[in-house]
Amino acid sequence: MENLVMHDQLSLYYKGKKAFVTGHTGFKGGWLAACLHSFGAKVKGYALEAEYPNGIFSLLQPLQICESVIADIRERDKLINEIGSFQPDFIFHLAAQPLVRLSYQIPTETFDVNVTGTASLLEAVTRLKKRSTVVVVTTDKVYENKEKDILYNEDDVLGGYDPYSASKACAELVVSSFRNSFFNIKEFDSHQKSIATARAGNVIGGGDWREDRLVPDIVRSLQQKKNIEVRNPKSVRPWQHVLEPISGYLLLAGLLDEKPKKYTGAYNFGPLSKDHLTVKQLVKIAIQNWGKGDWKDISAPGQLHEAGLLKLDTDRARKKLGWKPKLNSAEAIKWAIDWYKQPEEKQAEYTFKQIRDYFTL
Repeated sequence: MENLVMHDQLSLYYKGKKAFVTGHTGFKGGWLAACLHSFGAKVKGYALEAEYPNGIFSLLQPLQICESVIADIRERDKLINEIGSFQPDFIFHLAAQPLVRLSYQIPTETFDVNVTGTASLLEAVTRLKKRSTVVVVTTDKVYENKEKDILYNEDDVLGGYDPYSASKACAELVVSSFRNSFFNIKEFDSHQKSIATARAGNVIGGGDWREDRLVPDIVRSLQQKKNIEVRNPKSVRPWQHVLEPISGYLLLAGLLDEKPKKYTGAYNFGPLSKDHLTVKQLVKIAIQNWGKGDWKDISAPGQLHEAGLLKLDTDRARKKLGWKPKLNSAEAIKWAIDWYKQPEEKQAEYTFKQIRDYFTL
């Protein structure tokens, strides 16, 4: 019954409301738009063209889950106009350059998109002449990672070894600056804007075909009957199904809208501390759920640095928001692989089935 109450709670927050989502053509953004649509919101998305014709957004858009504006987050004037014309009640900012290894190839663009893009979004919010609630999605990689078996909480030092991680830590500073300068909670009655950041771990689920991401790489190899090549089999990550952090973003935004002064700030969303898997463990569980397949270790000295150990402390989200993960890591992997096993013509329908199943677990 507790979970049904959350479903009803989210419906009350979003039914008939306007939600603006940047990055809606991406993996997580597509799932978020679908969830908002399911809860009765009117959704407007703003993002670059979808990269993959079989990605989650491309599969769902024929169902008209949202109005779609194709544009760059760095087009400040266009962004200001689109937000101003829509007059959103909620804004979810997910548009980003999201890949660690790619950030080594395009470091300047990564900082431009992730930092300047966030500033452009928040400047657009300053022009909005109505009450609005904003959630900026960053990453678990914003912390100064000491590669030790510790849980990072929201008050730990921000950092970033690679350009992607550093750019997201910078985005957190941008949010903090705008919160202090333009959306100061002490002056909420004047500006009517509330803002929070959400830091999620490694997210998996159906409809993700990004190159250089573990689960899409696994599925491509399995479909092609090739050995899965694994760069960092011993790396530990806070794996979670995409609906886990999305449920957190939705709950956070709803509560923040109700009580801005209580819920502003940063929140981690991830699995329980005892439920972190190595890459090797994830690969083996994925193969088991697929039914057959094999993998090989291709780790080598001198490869680009990626964090080997990263764990999140989610106490704040659990105690303050009442949020907690519904799926353990093994279940999250099964949900993801089950989606990819569906025939393509059934995947859109299966997406909404998983949304219904998740919020009524």
